[in-house]
Amino acid sequence: MMSPYAVGHLKMSFLLEELGYTLQKEDRAKLYLTNTLEMEDLVQTNLPGMSSLSEESHLAGKVKKEQPILVILGNPPYSGHSANKGKWIDDLLKQGYKRAEGGDDEGYYKVDGQPLKEKNPKWLQDDYVKFIRFSQWKIDQAGEGILGFITNHSYLDNPTFRGMRRSLMKSFNEIYILDLHGNSLKKEKCPDGSKDQNVFDIRQGVAIAIFIKKRGKRKDCNIYHSDVWGLRDDKYNWLQTNDLKTTKWKKISPKSEFYLFIPRDETLFERYENSPKITEIFPINSVGIVTSRDDFIIDTDQEVLKRRIRMFCDPKVPDELIAEPYKLKDKANWKLKTSREKLRNDKDWENSIVQVLYRPFDIQWIIYHDVLVERSRRNIMKNMLEENLSLCFMRQVSLEENYSHFLISQHIVDNRTFLSSKGIIQQAPLYIYPIHAQKDLFISQEGELKRKANINEMVFIRLQEAFKKEIKPEDIFYYIYAVVYSNDYRMKYIEFLKLDFPRIPFTKDHGLFSRMAKLGERLVKLHLLQSEELDTPLVKSQGKGDNIVEQLKYDAKDQRVYYNPTQYFEGVSKKVWEYQIGGYQVCNKWLKDRKGKRLSAGDMKHYCRICNALQKTIEIQKEIDTIYPEVEKEIIKL
Repeated sequence: MMSPYAVGHLKMSFLLEELGYTLQKEDRAKLYLTNTLEMEDLVQTNLPGMSSLSEESHLAGKVKKEQPILVILGNPPYSGHSANKGKWIDDLLKQGYKRAEGGDDEGYYKVDGQPLKEKNPKWLQDDYVKFIRFSQWKIDQAGEGILGFITNHSYLDNPTFRGMRRSLMKSFNEIYILDLHGNSLKKEKCPDGSKDQNVFDIRQGVAIAIFIKKRGKRKDCNIYHSDVWGLRDDKYNWLQTNDLKTTKWKKISPKSEFYLFIPRDETLFERYENSPKITEIFPINSVGIVTSRDDFIIDTDQEVLKRRIRMFCDPKVPDELIAEPYKLKDKANWKLKTSREKLRNDKDWENSIVQVLYRPFDIQWIIYHDVLVERSRRNIMKNMLEENLSLCFMRQVSLEENYSHFLISQHIVDNRTFLSSKGIIQQAPLYIYPIHAQKDLFISQEGELKRKANINEMVFIRLQEAFKKEIKPEDIFYYIYAVVYSNDYRMKYIEFLKLDFPRIPFTKDHGLFSRMAKLGERLVKLHLLQSEELDTPLVKSQGKGDNIVEQLKYDAKDQRVYYNPTQYFEGVSKKVWEYQIGGYQVCNKWLKDRKGKRLSAGDMKHYCRICNALQKTIEIQKEIDTIYPEVEKEIIKL
């Protein structure tokens, strides 16, 4: 940037004059106009003004490529949508290099020799990550040095950055992390619950990191961590009155597989790590579908959706009349005109209208057709078009969220069924249905095609060895569902649940396993709204009116949920009203999404059953928590 470049030169010349030295004609301060992350020099030219830029580029290039640099510091830009997309820095992120003192670096896209296998590693392309990578490489070439940056603090604990953290641990001898927090995206608060503010006018939390590399020393990296919480002015005052020596550091020992740069209870983690991940138990799984046009292809009313799609297929209806009301815009991978022609030519498009779990307890209708759905995840979701159950969960959630991101579904799911600022829903079918290319895997003795349980074979083997009994797939599924609905389990492992896929402890006691499985089965039936326990209503629809959802209001005293001035649902306890699944307050969300619509008798009955199911869920969770501590006393190692 030209302005800071010019101001920098002016300030340096003024400083030198104050010290008694006047810059001569050929003198210059060694401040260069360049993009640090680009290695190609500007082509030499005689054009007015351009020749000096070419010279700047050449001089800066010599520093970047040849000059040993021992100190690099600054506040690099934070931008997930980086404009620095040059091949050199991209290769440096993804590929390794040899360090001056020996030893190989493997880049940020691997950890312990293995690819990250992240489905969306885009955050590794953030500008600040690229500047850290450049600085690490430059100091590694020198064989010693200090890197001091203030950056976005996401890299400290986000799983996507585990390769980056491991790489930094191998390059440096000492790392000091001062987490200044202030992340409004995570709604961070101080440990005592008071307000926490950012030191900048940004939403991302920030951290100061100091990385020290000592020549000739290749021992384990010592890592120290400290937090500063509170209001902005308090943080400024703290920073002005403290330094590296006065800060109360806590030594941490990041371990595989995540190498976290934050403190955690390693003893508890070792116990937790002995259990398999849910994605290891259900190896075939996928994130939810992405339509990119929910308002058009999803509806609570099947007939309304059909009429809309008929209009979409009608060649007499101009594109404009379809596009404008539903905000259907052409994209690089989707054109309205072409899509209309393709769907029109499919005479069986009505068979593509199926049910979708759109939000918790909110089953709607969707035209599940590849012409209209941007990411159909069909290789997994096809199994949910048959008779099936699936477990819905998440990999990680924000710090401010309690981990309540579990639900059952008999249908395909939308990727935002659980609201979270950190991730999207994951769906694992209980059964996998055969396709022609895999008939040999599914043929029964009678020669019929059979579905296959989507459960790791080792789980069956270990459970049957422990119990001396044959275990059904449904029993394993119900047991897992009970475990993840244990409040004791959720609270105990909250810090680990927020980082990666849940792990499930399996008890060695068959009696305990069976009791948990029965409670899990009750929960499954409740959450599918199929339980006989819901036949006795606890919540009722009351009042007279037009049944239109207007303004929602909860009356805690009378336990009523008003959806217009004269109509309400009665018998909704405060705990039920506030009950959350994922980031959604279930009873509020279901009605809120129907604002302006008229509730049918079926809608009212459905809402009452949701409330009843949540009341029963709260009761069963208490029962599970009386059993769960016994589960962990002796677990099976899979």
